[in-house]
Amino acid sequence: MSLARRFVLKLSCPDRVGIVAAVSHLVAKHQGWITEANHHADAMVGRFFMRLEILADSLPFNIEAFREQFALIADEFDMTWSVADSAQKKRVVIMVSRQEHCLYDLLARWHADELNIEIPCVISNHETFRGLVEWHGIPFHYVPVTPETKEASYEKIMDLFEENAGDVMVLARYMQILPPQMCEKYPGQIINIHHSFLPSFVGAKPYHQAYARGVKLIGATCHFVTSELDQGPIIEQDVIRIDHSDQPDDLVRYGKDIEKAVLARGLRYHLEDRVITFNNKTVVFR
Repeated sequence: MSLARRFVLKLSCPDRVGIVAAVSHLVAKHQGWITEANHHADAMVGRFFMRLEILADSLPFNIEAFREQFALIADEFDMTWSVADSAQKKRVVIMVSRQEHCLYDLLARWHADELNIEIPCVISNHETFRGLVEWHGIPFHYVPVTPETKEASYEKIMDLFEENAGDVMVLARYMQILPPQMCEKYPGQIINIHHSFLPSFVGAKPYHQAYARGVKLIGATCHFVTSELDQGPIIEQDVIRIDHSDQPDDLVRYGKDIEKAVLARGLRYHLEDRVITFNNKTVVFR
């Protein structure tokens, strides 16, 4: 059963007295119905974080009018904020190379309506999954990346993202390093799944790095992409226990299951506007 349409407000601001009261009063004075409320005060940095879900039909105006009214409070409290409409599906552009498990999982969840998204296209630097993607009725774009064509290739990818009105770009085991200008153009809009428990084992072949160190736990990390490799704000993580008898191929096999689950959860938190970033960290209201 689908949930009623909601406006989702999320914000952060310097912590002080009266924030919750001011926000709640604005909603209440218009007979708005708050269905979910979360907040967190970070004493270390003096920052306050908040997320509200409000029944859209309980308010006497549309989302644009709500934004206009809320802007007055936001200015008073020096807020960084946004309001989203749950009825507006986010457009997710998926990027993939030659590892299929995360792509398969996202397509399956989308096909089963487990993810309330639109997938306007899939972009890859290999032709491997064209048939699979097009079988799902989704346009597939092959954009090869070589040392000679990198700049033009990433310009093409950014053009495709814009042409398809993408809201978020998901690197579903896309095994290329994005250029800094691309990361800076879409802050908080590019999500990656890295096959290790960051900050350990950044870069290539993390499972082999983990095996060489004899670790007893391996994991996966869903994070926002920044210009610093594998150092963006972390959204979600998980681990699985291994032992001395496991070989690198075993670690890769175990890791694929974690990667799929962690990426799906992290993406869902982002799609539901549950993630707020500040100082290269996230607050995730699950």
